[in-house]
Amino acid sequence: MLGLIGRKIGMTQVFNEKGDIIPVTVIEIQPNLVVSERTEEKNGYSALVLGTRDVKESRITKPYKGQFAEGMSPKETLVEFRNMEKKEVGSELSVELLNGLEFVDVTGVSKGKGFQGVMKRYNFGGGRATHGSKFHREAGGTGNSTTPGRTFKGTKQPGRMGDEQVTVLSLKVVMIDKEKNVILVKGAVPGRRNSTVLVKTAKKK
Repeated sequence: MLGLIGRKIGMTQVFNEKGDIIPVTVIEIQPNLVVSERTEEKNGYSALVLGTRDVKESRITKPYKGQFAEGMSPKETLVEFRNMEKKEVGSELSVELLNGLEFVDVTGVSKGKGFQGVMKRYNFGGGRATHGSKFHREAGGTGNSTTPGRTFKGTKQPGRMGDEQVTVLSLKVVMIDKEKNVILVKGAVPGRRNSTVLVKTAKKK
């Protein structure tokens, strides 16, 4: 299992050998510092804690600062990756770690869209758009009749949409640029531009 913390730059397009256009997402992999290690003996599982992007010490709390070894600059983002190959604490990991991978899984936080109705949130068809129908974008009946006399748990309702952790599986790696520290993956990944994403080895490929 391999994993790195990245930053979504945005989408663009590249051409393959046949001249076909491939839509790609550009993910920047800034240097990932190995902050600490979880072991089977001490923690019950094996994992590496990676950090990226320096942060001023005045902007963090003492408990947060205590996670970093003496002389190690505090990092803005910390993520724990399980079952990764053992690395020395204090070493830096770059985009070169992903060399040889054909497919990756990318995890991010989707864009928040606020309070939305069932047509936008769950792709409901809606009612007739004709004049006088009085039923255009409503959810319709939710079971509040004599039987069962209540709305079942889990019934799709209007509500807050987006701003959730989403993982897109098996995205094809189109290119890895070591000089610019970026990886290009085919298709879209969740999140807004400049948001933090996690790039991992594809589980199903």
